[in-house]
Amino acid sequence: MILVSGFNVFPNEIESVMLDCEGISDCAVIGVADDSQGESVKIYVIPDNDSVSEAMIKDFAYKNLTRYKCPSHIEFVDDLPKSNVGKVLRQKLREKHLADHA
Repeated sequence: MILVSGFNVFPNEIESVMLDCEGISDCAVIGVADDSQGESVKIYVIPDNDSVSEAMIKDFAYKNLTRYKCPSHIEFVDDLPKSNVGKVLRQKLREKHLADHA
C-alpha cells in the first residue's frame, strides 16, 4: 500500500487501470518517498512499441484515475522482476529505485 497525502493507494488497482492504456504491455506500481506528500506513485512500464510516451501515460491516468492515484514518476523498462509463479517483486523495484536515486 502507498500512502499519498494521507490517502491509501493500492498498487494493484492502479496497475489494472493502466493495463487498459494503449501501448502498455505490462506495468508495476510502487510508492517512492516524496517530501510534500509522504509518498508518490511510480509506475514501471513495459511498452508495446516505441510510440508510447510519458505524456500519453499521464493523460490516460488523469482521465481514468483519481488525481492522487496518478503516477508522478514513469520509468520505461524492458522487463519486470517476477517470482517463479509470475508475481511482480515490488521489493526489487524499490531497491532499483533507491539505487538509481542514491
